[in-house]
Amino acid sequence: MFFGGDPFQKFGHHGAGGAPGGPAVDTTKLYETLNIAKGVNAIEIKKAYRKLAVVHHPDKGGDEHKFKEINAAYTILSDPEKRSKYDRFGLKGVEDGAGGGMGDDGEDVFSMFFGGRGAKSRGPRRGEDVNHPLKVSLEDLYNGKTVKLAVNRSVLVGEPKLCTTCDGKGHVVELRQIALGMVQQLQRRCQECAGEGYRCSTTKERRILEVHVERGMKNNEKIVFRGMADEKPNVEAGNINFVVQEQEHELFKRKGADLLIRKTVSLNEALCGFVWKITHLDAREVVIKSKPGEIIRALADGGQPFVKIVKGEGMPSKGNMFVKGNLYVAFTVDFPKDKELSEEVVASLREILPNPSMQVDYDDNTAEVAHLEQADVRNFGSGGAATSTSAYDEDTADGGPQPVQCQQS
Repeated sequence: MFFGGDPFQKFGHHGAGGAPGGPAVDTTKLYETLNIAKGVNAIEIKKAYRKLAVVHHPDKGGDEHKFKEINAAYTILSDPEKRSKYDRFGLKGVEDGAGGGMGDDGEDVFSMFFGGRGAKSRGPRRGEDVNHPLKVSLEDLYNGKTVKLAVNRSVLVGEPKLCTTCDGKGHVVELRQIALGMVQQLQRRCQECAGEGYRCSTTKERRILEVHVERGMKNNEKIVFRGMADEKPNVEAGNINFVVQEQEHELFKRKGADLLIRKTVSLNEALCGFVWKITHLDAREVVIKSKPGEIIRALADGGQPFVKIVKGEGMPSKGNMFVKGNLYVAFTVDFPKDKELSEEVVASLREILPNPSMQVDYDDNTAEVAHLEQADVRNFGSGGAATSTSAYDEDTADGGPQPVQCQQS
């Protein structure tokens, strides 16, 4: 709400005592600022504040210093405890806690609005940040990388001067008479200073920035260069942010610090074991090997993909590259593509593999033997004869012979 400065300067700081023999204390200035009597209730205080705030708000062309005084007065008078202390001890009592009153509360109020007593005033507002996308590979995020990038920005030449047209506000207020006795107030951007409030000369500067991509950085994370955006008068330069844009990898998928790869194994490999060599993101050759007797299943419990992990072979953690995530391997079992196996192969498999097919007793003369054929599940529900319209229905629909109705007597 406030714009720097001391809003209580107008009121002065009188003696902190209302005790007999002490100096006189001014306890009416805040009421006068809100144009209200000293004994009004809280509702009248709020109404007076809202009315004056609308009129004197700087964005509406009002006086900035007057607006600060209105807010400062309302801050105290709207609080019953602070108002009571102001009525007894004046502004000094509110600020310093005279008479055992304010204590830390007074400090909290001043910290909220003015940064605390004795604190430095707030500096100039900060300009907008500039974001640049930085496309990086997964290898770059695994190993780290430093790139040099050129940026162009505007810098000030000489000292900015206050714009005399708008008095540094960045806007001007115009009054237009729209009817007899009716005046319209318009606010527009100052053309002389382009709304900056100051006049200045600028030039273009080319800077080479070394952008360091840390190991383990994530997608959309920012690499910040503070104060390197365009310079503007009376405004702290914003930041230049390079936003990490992680590119897709042909082998690895990333989530957090973990990596995922997919592996298709044959039925032979799923049952008898496999050896698989990959090139990791740091160019290391990593051999992934199943344990003796380990079986790779087509699906895990609950129909989920069957997954194994290699611990510590994921992405490094940002800030602690020695702690890495895990490498997940999602398996798919590729069953034989042959439609039929020879009798010799079937006999060998039946003897070697566990849980062979159970023998079923049936009578060849009475039981019907059915063999399976290739099918597509997308055709499920389309079997049977095609639905057609009977001749009876067609005659009825075309206005032909109608069904006979029998009348019972």
